[in-house]
Amino acid sequence: MMSEPIPLYLDCDTGVDDAVAIAYLLGSPSINLVGIGTVSGNTSAAQAARNTLDLLALAGRDDIPVAVGAHDHLTSAFGGGAAHVHGDNGIGGAVLPHADREPDARSAVELLIELSHRYAGRLHVLTIGPMTNIALALAADPTLPSRVAGVTSMGGAALVPGNIRPAAEANIFNDPEAAEALLSADWDVTLVPLDVTMEHTLAEADRDRLAAAPAPLAAAVGAMLDHYLDFYVPIYGTRTSALHDPLAAVLATGAITPDRAPRVPVRVDTTDGPGRGQTIADLRGQRIATRDHEGVRTRVVLEVAAPVAEHLMGVLLGEVPGPDAVG
Repeated sequence: MMSEPIPLYLDCDTGVDDAVAIAYLLGSPSINLVGIGTVSGNTSAAQAARNTLDLLALAGRDDIPVAVGAHDHLTSAFGGGAAHVHGDNGIGGAVLPHADREPDARSAVELLIELSHRYAGRLHVLTIGPMTNIALALAADPTLPSRVAGVTSMGGAALVPGNIRPAAEANIFNDPEAAEALLSADWDVTLVPLDVTMEHTLAEADRDRLAAAPAPLAAAVGAMLDHYLDFYVPIYGTRTSALHDPLAAVLATGAITPDRAPRVPVRVDTTDGPGRGQTIADLRGQRIATRDHEGVRTRVVLEVAAPVAEHLMGVLLGEVPGPDAVG
């Protein structure tokens, strides 16, 4: 018998891979998506909210509140997004039917704090964009971690190069101070860095299957992946895309578990030097076996062996009934 779905709050900057993650979460029976907050990153927080509302409408899920969060980051103004990666509108230039619904009257911070009370001790937080809203929520209510069961965050690069700077991954580089606040808070964090998200990919054949799917949401995701795959050609040598946000979503649902994810201290470089945004994970002593540091509540995902793309496609296409389908 399947246990009761986990209430999950998603904080995102809805670009293409965020859209894939949202579609996956909507199809996962193991979580209950109870609220979404948006932040500037791939696109502005306002545009991310519009993209999210339109995606939810395609799925017939107008019951999920979507709140606009921070436009600017803690110590810097929003830089304009990543149109070269995600298109001018954040979703690869795809045009979605405009949902009648507008964003929630609450801010993303207010929504997160309210949900933490409603689902106290059970709420899981998933961040797949810059962590500005989470840092602001921690500042507004320092007791927040006591009501959150766990946090999963896509971000960082532990043993591999960054993707926006030599040593920095984009989500953390966009707001290093916010990432440091999230990682320093007193809660359990699963950090999903480039080490694993670059190793799991969707191929063009997967995009074609989605684009041809009868379900409107799956077809829309297939359409927006076209631009995204173009961006990755110089990186992979073929039309193949990394599974950054979708992998974090899969791990947050528990459908797939990491094969190697040691609990180690992690700090973020918040200086203004060339290392700004770098995640510094203390991985000493990890060569032979996984060794957890006593008292540390952040685990860094280094290896995931399961066929993530296969599971992801199964859920997006409605072919996988639940987490028990994946070993």
